Amino acid sequence: MAQTDAAPRDGEAPELPPLHMRRDAFSPTAGLREVRENQGVAKFTNAFGMQVYLITRHDDVKAVLADHERFSNERPPGFAVQGVAQATEEEQATARAGNLLGLDPPEHARLRRMLTPEFTIRRMKRLEPRIVEIVDAQLDAMESAGPPVDLVENFALPIPSLVICELLGVPYDDREDFQRRSVRQLDFSVPIPDRLELQRQGRAYMTTLVTRARRQPGEDILGMLVREHGDELTDDELIGVASLLLLAGHETTSNMLGLGTLAMLRHPEQLAMVRDDPAAVGPAIEELLRWLSIVQTAIPRITTTDVEVAGVTIPAGNLVFPSMPSGNRDPDFIDSPEILDIRRGAPGHLAFGHGVHHCLGAPLARMEMRIAFPALLRRFPNLTLAEDFSDVAFRTWNFIYGLKSLEVRW
Repeated sequence: MAQTDAAPRDGEAPELPPLHMRRDAFSPTAGLREVRENQGVAKFTNAFGMQVYLITRHDDVKAVLADHERFSNERPPGFAVQGVAQATEEEQATARAGNLLGLDPPEHARLRRMLTPEFTIRRMKRLEPRIVEIVDAQLDAMESAGPPVDLVENFALPIPSLVICELLGVPYDDREDFQRRSVRQLDFSVPIPDRLELQRQGRAYMTTLVTRARRQPGEDILGMLVREHGDELTDDELIGVASLLLLAGHETTSNMLGLGTLAMLRHPEQLAMVRDDPAAVGPAIEELLRWLSIVQTAIPRITTTDVEVAGVTIPAGNLVFPSMPSGNRDPDFIDSPEILDIRRGAPGHLAFGHGVHHCLGAPLARMEMRIAFPALLRRFPNLTLAEDFSDVAFRTWNFIYGLKSLEVRW
């Protein structure tokens, strides 16, 4: 059964988001669950007005993500998005360079090999004292300001932003500009031409950082890439790598911190476990990652051949959307998937993806959450909402689900 959802047109108020982006607070809507239960695969219209195939079952999502030969991250020659002027081959190559999420092996493996040493668990442990300092400083500022405060603006967003800025060598004073760009780039209610312009602005900004790193490499990731791999990487590749890390490094973790805090406030007995029992924190983070699944889908794949998923034949050359929220709520994957239970830890969840594109920054994201959640809850043991839950503003049209704001007091 096809699902049709019109993308917002310029100057018009957005209609309902496409099927894969619809939520009821924390949960995917019943429509997505029905697809998973009855069909497994649905053909529908995405936010760009294109016909795509949505994959909803855990094992099928996992299989698609593991098979880069039949489900490619790269875009074939002539691929076009409706409403967007066709770029030249040179322009497409420039935009694709360094973007790990738009590449298949072996090119993907070449770039990932250079970055992996910077994101090992052992390397992340070296960052731990600095992350603790950043978290404590934000809590001090919240405490000094006094309630009520917007937890997103004062806690969830600045912590990962500060961390990724230091890792990349991005001036923190520039954060407001790149945060504004990133939020609107990932908001599918924003007209396509506007988002393309934001991408161009972000690329121009990154070009200045790469130029500086080439001239005087620092101790950050960009500096490391220039010193150790400068002869192997073009400027376009460095710009692409830095742009992806900056975007992913603060958008994902910040939304987990905001949405995860709200989830625990709605489950006070589980909040108390995270606050009072250090051993509960790790499993809680994994379950929150599963239950919230803030990344609406994996980067869409394109079929390179006719392929069958859940009994549905998907012809070659079609876009495929693997749904993380649906896969992580699949009862064939985990018992009572609609229930948040931080004690189980949810091994095997898909929140960080799977296969060669499994999130490079997962160790960093886990560390930031492991430090930030209990620190917040211990500093403010009486933390509570300062607004009605029905008034909480969710980011319904965004590629990365989360909160626009969250008023809290203590």
